[in-house]
Amino acid sequence: MPVRYLLLLLAAISAISAEAGAQPFAYITNGVDDTVSVIDTGTNTVVATVPVGVGPQGVAITPDGAFVYVTNLFSDNVSVISAASNSVVAAVPVGDAPGGVAVTPDGARVYVANADSDDVSVISTASNTVIAAVPVGDFPIGVAVTPDGARVYVANQGSDNVSVISTASNAVVAAVPVGSLPIGVAVTPGGDRVYVTNLFSDNVSVISTASNTVIAAVPVGNFPIGVAVTPDGARVYVANADTDTVSVISTASNTVIATVPAGDLPDGVAVTPDGDRVYAANQGSNNVSVISTASNTVIDTVPVGNGPIAFGIFIGPVPPVPPLPVADIPTLSQWGAIILAALFGVSAAVALRKRRAA
Repeated sequence: MPVRYLLLLLAAISAISAEAGAQPFAYITNGVDDTVSVIDTGTNTVVATVPVGVGPQGVAITPDGAFVYVTNLFSDNVSVISAASNSVVAAVPVGDAPGGVAVTPDGARVYVANADSDDVSVISTASNTVIAAVPVGDFPIGVAVTPDGARVYVANQGSDNVSVISTASNAVVAAVPVGSLPIGVAVTPGGDRVYVTNLFSDNVSVISTASNTVIAAVPVGNFPIGVAVTPDGARVYVANADTDTVSVISTASNTVIATVPAGDLPDGVAVTPDGDRVYAANQGSNNVSVISTASNTVIDTVPVGNGPIAFGIFIGPVPPVPPLPVADIPTLSQWGAIILAALFGVSAAVALRKRRAA
């Protein structure tokens, strides 16, 4: 039996073990450096720095964790990063001044809000090309997709409303008035509520998706920007840029139940898939605050690049382990030989140990 097959077996076992213990990555856009810092949330260290376009802002990750879509404000395009190699594999031209970005639950499409062209670009992930441009309100920024993939909610800063796009037709089906200068958007896991941060109102509008009307306005800190919902839908975390805090909202009562001090000018905020931690990108202090959701306290601080923004859901699932090359995959009979050799090796080791003990 060739030795390389035994090595392949060991490599496969090692890869499976590594994947089982792996933690997701946080992708932090650094608006001044034109890079993305990749944080291993298991160790809270930066493991890679990826050059992208000019003025990176928004982040969205495909459901399988394989690709990261990053909007570049001044390049008018979207960088597509391979999570396996931490390198840019495509650059997709979109509208003017792209900011917010979101991926549909099936991973087939990416929606990009273009602030200066007042529209939303729809990217096909199969071809990484724009297949539609949807006119919305004035100066769109934040964007989020409902869990069923049927609707996209877009915050329009210039018109103080939220456009609701049907993904079936890629057309606006409703416009919901909210507070002053809406910016961040997040949808609850059940899809029944949308939370929208209003920069100049210092509050968060709560939209019922059943009626597309505002059912509550929650006061938070000054200049709220990023917003994220925990996987269980129980809490909403809001980054307040002017007060350097993160507000914690209970979705049961739509009231603030805690206020967590963060770094300077917190912007983007995201929750880990297990709901245990919240990461807040601090644009003014060039770092990321790691918040424990159990205690609502900062448990770590991670230095990143210059001017971190990380606007959107910048933490995704663990990227898949790259498959072995087809040429290196053993046949069924070869696998049988590998297993027999491994068993023989174990038996020989046991026999040798018994002889030495005797």
